[in-house]
Amino acid sequence: MSDTVKATCKELDAVYTYALDALTGEERASFEAHLAGCAQCRNELEAIRPAAAAPEDWPVDVMRARGSLWSRIAGEIGGEETVASSWRDPEWREVGRGIFCKTLSRDLETKRLSLMVRLAPGVAYPPHSHAGLEELYLLDGELWINERKLYPGDYSRAESGSADARVYSETGCTCVLVTSGDDILA
Repeated sequence: MSDTVKATCKELDAVYTYALDALTGEERASFEAHLAGCAQCRNELEAIRPAAAAPEDWPVDVMRARGSLWSRIAGEIGGEETVASSWRDPEWREVGRGIFCKTLSRDLETKRLSLMVRLAPGVAYPPHSHAGLEELYLLDGELWINERKLYPGDYSRAESGSADARVYSETGCTCVLVTSGDDILA
């Protein structure tokens, strides 16, 4: 929330979802009706609109969401059954000393992989070159990627053709990784 808005309009959180165009049609219509009569929400929308309108200009090497967002998401997930009864949790496989993976999805046509990766404390992932876009979201622990230290909730993006010389966790960590199956290990 911007520093200029001090009021506690109960709809203020919806401003962000609205700015990102993430409301359903019915929610959007309801919120637009609210906006017409709420100067606080209109002011907040105007304050955040430049950032929300141009996500391609956001820094993508590391973005961290506020803790309150994670608390709300966890509350929503905990409040409902979100997993179909037919879902089977993939097994963890040790793919290297102290490196464990769960394959979440694999697209053979595009050679994209979605994985959960866990590094044991003190373990390094081999240096590698990215054959395609790599996206990583750190769930727990701490992770060094080259000279950058990531914490839970951090996002890292590596472009095709880039390389990671050092990927290491002193504490151990778990992350979600979306990458190319053609990455080249050194």
